[in-house]
Amino acid sequence: MGTTLDPGLLARIGSSSPPQTEVVTRRDIRKYAIATGQRLRKYLDGDEAPPTFHVALFWPVVPLDELSPDGVAFDRLFPEVAGKRPLAGGLKLEFHRPIRPGDVLTSTRTLTDIYEKQGSSGPLIFIEVVMEVVNASREPVLTEKTTRILK
Repeated sequence: MGTTLDPGLLARIGSSSPPQTEVVTRRDIRKYAIATGQRLRKYLDGDEAPPTFHVALFWPVVPLDELSPDGVAFDRLFPEVAGKRPLAGGLKLEFHRPIRPGDVLTSTRTLTDIYEKQGSSGPLIFIEVVMEVVNASREPVLTEKTTRILK
């Protein structure tokens, strides 16, 4: 089967977002722990961040009229393809060290792959973005791979 992927789309593989740096606070950890129903004391007290805390930490803060119909900010790293709607395809997390209050974390996101597979209703486009998060000493904190499917 040949591909229907546009060469311009494929040329975006390897593009990255500018690094984003955020400071982790005990208050933010506690608020996230409560909002997500955590039960472990280390999360509720804000001593350590729950596993998916980084997702909200690096979300952009945008005006309401800049949100997509599903209520999230448009992600410019994930290309849009006319006639295709985006679906969540998966999230793979690899943790290297805990996130603690006072950590200064920097994330960099890179579009690492775009490929096509045949689905039962036609071709599906898979887009993978990898986020690397490091601390102030440049030590790895976590690696996240997000897959989006365009159907």
